[in-house]
Amino acid sequence: MSTDADAIRHWWRTSIIEMEPGKIAFRGTPIEELIGNVSFPQMIWLMVRGGTPSEAEARLFEAALVAGVDHGPQAPSIAAARMASTCGLGLNNAIATGVNMLGDVHGGAGEQCAELYYDISRRLDEGTVLINAVQEGLDNWRSEYGKIVSGFGHRFHKPTDPRAPRLMALVRAAASEGTVSGRYADIGEAVQAELGRARGTPIAMNIDGATAVIFCELGFPSPLSRGLFCLSRSVGILAHSWEQMNQGGRNKGPMPPRFLPEYDPEDHSE
Repeated sequence: MSTDADAIRHWWRTSIIEMEPGKIAFRGTPIEELIGNVSFPQMIWLMVRGGTPSEAEARLFEAALVAGVDHGPQAPSIAAARMASTCGLGLNNAIATGVNMLGDVHGGAGEQCAELYYDISRRLDEGTVLINAVQEGLDNWRSEYGKIVSGFGHRFHKPTDPRAPRLMALVRAAASEGTVSGRYADIGEAVQAELGRARGTPIAMNIDGATAVIFCELGFPSPLSRGLFCLSRSVGILAHSWEQMNQGGRNKGPMPPRFLPEYDPEDHSE
C-alpha cells in the first residue's frame, strides 16, 4: 500500500540525479567519477539526454555551443542584460533578464529550423527524393510560420554569416569520419540552395541553420536546440553583464538620453 512518504518521494521523481547525505550520482555515475574526467559539453549531454558522447561527438557539440555565445550589445538579450546591470541587479538577475529575451524571434530560430530539417528527413524516409522533400517541407513550414524561413539569411551578415561555413565544415569532417551521418548537412544545404533558387539570389545559412544541422546530426529533439542555445548565449550574457558592472553607469536605457523617441500622435498601436 502506498504511504505518504512514497507519495512525497514520487512527487519530484527523477532519473537525472540520486542524492542523499554523502552521495551524489548523475544518471547512475557518482559525481567523483565525473569530476576531472568529463568535459562540460559531455556533462551537458549526460544531464540533458543521458549517456556519454564520444570524444568526436563532444567536439562537434562543443563547436555549436561555442559559436552561439555572443552577438554584441545590439542583440536584444545582451542589451537587456546590460541595462539590467545598470539598474543595480546582481549577475544572476542580469543573466535571467537576458535569457528571458530569447523567444520565438530572437533565440527560437534554431528550434524552428530543426523542426524543418526533421520534417524533411521524415519525408526522405517515406521515399521522397531530396529536392521534392525540401520543397514540400518548405511549403509546410510557410503554411505554419510564414515566408521567413528560420536559419537562413541575416540582417547583418551578408552575404555570409562567418560562423556557418566553419560549423558546416566541421560537420562534413565529422561525417567523413563516421561520427555523424551527414544527412542533415545535406538537408540544410539543399534548403539553402532551394531558397536561393526561389529568390533568384544566394542566401546565407546563418548560425541557427548551422547549429540546427549539428543538433539534428547528434540526435537532439528540436526543442532542445533552443535550450542549448540559451546555455550558449548565457556565456555572452554573463560576460557583458560583468563588463557593464565594471564600466559603471546607472539606469542606462536603450539609447543615450540626449536622443528621445519620436512622438507620433497618430500611433494607435497600443
